Amino acid sequence: MTLPSHAEIVVIGGGIIGCSTAYHLARDHKANVILLEQGTLTSGSTWHAAGLVGQLRSSASITRVLKYSVDLYKGLEAETGLATGWKMTGCLRLATNQDRWTEFRRLATTAKSFGMEMHLLTPQEVKAMWPLMEVGDLVGASWLPTDGQASPSDITQSLARGARMHGAKIVENVRVTGFDIEDGRIRRVRTTRGDIACEKVVNCAGQWARQVGAMAGINVPLQPVKHQYIITETVPGLATDAPTIRDPDRRTYFKEEVGGLVMGGYEPNPQPWTTGDVPDEWAYRLFDDDFDHFEQHMVEAIARVPALEKVGVKQMINGPESFTPDGNFILGVAPECSNMFVGAGFNAFGIASGGGAGWVLAQWVIDGEAPLDLWVVDIRRFAGMHRDRQWVLDRTLEAYGKHYTIGFPHEEYESGRPRVVSPLYERLKAHGAVFGSKLGWERPNWFAPKGMEARDVYSMGRQNWFSTVGDEHRHVREAVGIFDQSSFAKYEMTGPDALKALDWICANDVGKPVGRLTYTQLLNSRGGIEADLTVARLAEEKFYIVTGTGFRTHDLGWITDHLPGGLDVTLRDVTEDFGTLSLMGPKARDVLAALADADVSNAGFPFGHVREIVLAGHVVRALRVTYVGELGWELHVPIEAIGTVFDALMTAGAPFGIRPVGYRALESLRLEKGYRAWGSDITPNDTPFDAGLGWAVKLRKNTDFLGRRALEALQGEKRKKALAGFTVDNPDIVLVGRETILRNGEPVGYLTSGGYGYTLGKNVGYGYVRRAEGVDDDFLTGGDYELVVAMERTPAKIHLEPLYDPAGARVKA
Repeated sequence: MTLPSHAEIVVIGGGIIGCSTAYHLARDHKANVILLEQGTLTSGSTWHAAGLVGQLRSSASITRVLKYSVDLYKGLEAETGLATGWKMTGCLRLATNQDRWTEFRRLATTAKSFGMEMHLLTPQEVKAMWPLMEVGDLVGASWLPTDGQASPSDITQSLARGARMHGAKIVENVRVTGFDIEDGRIRRVRTTRGDIACEKVVNCAGQWARQVGAMAGINVPLQPVKHQYIITETVPGLATDAPTIRDPDRRTYFKEEVGGLVMGGYEPNPQPWTTGDVPDEWAYRLFDDDFDHFEQHMVEAIARVPALEKVGVKQMINGPESFTPDGNFILGVAPECSNMFVGAGFNAFGIASGGGAGWVLAQWVIDGEAPLDLWVVDIRRFAGMHRDRQWVLDRTLEAYGKHYTIGFPHEEYESGRPRVVSPLYERLKAHGAVFGSKLGWERPNWFAPKGMEARDVYSMGRQNWFSTVGDEHRHVREAVGIFDQSSFAKYEMTGPDALKALDWICANDVGKPVGRLTYTQLLNSRGGIEADLTVARLAEEKFYIVTGTGFRTHDLGWITDHLPGGLDVTLRDVTEDFGTLSLMGPKARDVLAALADADVSNAGFPFGHVREIVLAGHVVRALRVTYVGELGWELHVPIEAIGTVFDALMTAGAPFGIRPVGYRALESLRLEKGYRAWGSDITPNDTPFDAGLGWAVKLRKNTDFLGRRALEALQGEKRKKALAGFTVDNPDIVLVGRETILRNGEPVGYLTSGGYGYTLGKNVGYGYVRRAEGVDDDFLTGGDYELVVAMERTPAKIHLEPLYDPAGARVKA
């Protein structure tokens, strides 16, 4: 087949993700799409995948993506005439200890929250379903009846046929050799068989996705890791419809295949492949069998299924799979190139994700924005440090090793640390700081008092820092604390059209006089919240934008992508130019007044204002704003001066009892105050009306802004869901999010975030209450509420006002 000279969309890679994306682009959007595969379809890592299809993840959107895959695979054969090997055998997950059992009870609650069926079984029930299994060490198991297995190659060929039926072109044995790029956009794809002009490119090149991306200056941080499994001879007595098994405490999985078993696992000492380029000539190739390395899985598998000891091994598969530094796959538009989209790095979930990932990626390519909240898999969660091959390797191997470990709340990665430290790192360490890491930055989570070891001890109940964080929390409420928030992402927008640009992008009114700041959301075309940040007006043509650490690439990319054309405006990332000290608490003004050259009285420096003031001889941008619900300032200090200013504040604050405070206390303080966290409480799935943030939208102003039309269409309608606060009196309960909300015994939603409010002395959670015919305050307050926590019901109270200082008097004191 000769290549066409032009296509609207070029998809690179003929594995399951590429074929699914091409299928959905052609079927749903009638797009002019061509798929290029350097070998033959499935010849990369799709053909040797084990083909387990699980659906439940901790994100509602990703669970929806995986559920979509299952629905697609069920009906695909009827559409295309090609079998997919789909078998809905269900999946058993085994628990051998109490922590794992608690994890499963929480997961079963999450499943119910997401409308999925998941049951908890006794060891005897497991034995009845899988008679060949040894169950003596089991506490129990979870059972997801709609999970199953499929043939990766068959699904891919079926998707490819479906794509062709809907008009897509698929060309094999053609390799992409480069791109012609103008003004940050790909204009032409260069191949071994000629060039193709195009509007958009989708990089689904699997383990080659990093190299394909690099040709366009794009970083796709994935690492091929060797993953082994065996296929056994026939196992006597094994049912053909035996459920798939995940045995995480033994790090292994099983599925039935032609009377035998496929068995593999995730070892704590994984073997990476190359940090260099993956060879082009790798179609249908495997590594040599490595029984020495695999023996650890064999030992565990035989202990679980003793019959395996007497069964021969028909084949060993040792192939590379693409893994990522956080165990989540990579989707979305690359920050470095506005028309290259990526779908790669599936961490051995490619078959389970394939159908759904192709569906959302196709929609993303057509609309230029994600159709759901896909933040956990968005390529823009990465940053510059992810270009470091060694760092990506180390962190990815740690993530691979955790594939089956217990997911304790608040667990931190350990590899590749410390990566980025603020100049205060050693000072904070001397105060007993226990650090966590966010986008490479070391940040103090809590401070260990004298005599206590400065480290996290993970558990499913209250963790070792619980009461210490309570002391920090109370200190901010009663006196004054100082937070090192230097990791905040910070940008400057300047130029004659800066206000015009921000007016279009921001939902709130940023056109305030110089010296004022605005809390605002950035919305997508559906009115969903894409970012949540602060804009301070420093001068007529100069704005300072502050957002969360983890959103640095994402928010900068969103703003850049949505700047109206032809405006005279410059956007610059200044994150490393400024450190940030947040001075918070009722005595914050006393400390600042003792040091500052400026009037910091309420009249001289009201809430919601920004001033440049001099502290310890340095000009500091002081923003009177808070995320903890107390009087306070964010002090943005030139990074080279932050040590000097910190020391001066500590000295000036000594008479007022100043002490450094960590991010765990910040979280409990904001929960009590009802401040929303982007990525959990507010996402692209939620509008400001849903989230109770309608007051921060400039609908009364006659100014067009992104998302306005969607919000206008919703005005006057009853909300389908509303964010509310919940408290639970029982001190033994631990809320972590995704607990089911029951109203009069019926499920109406789930918590988006949860924690403990030390001032209130209660557990606090937030979540959306949903109802198809709409919710209003009467409906919200007119019911009796319970939360389902680890499958047990506990009474809860609903709150529509902030739980702490609802009038905001302390913030404006």
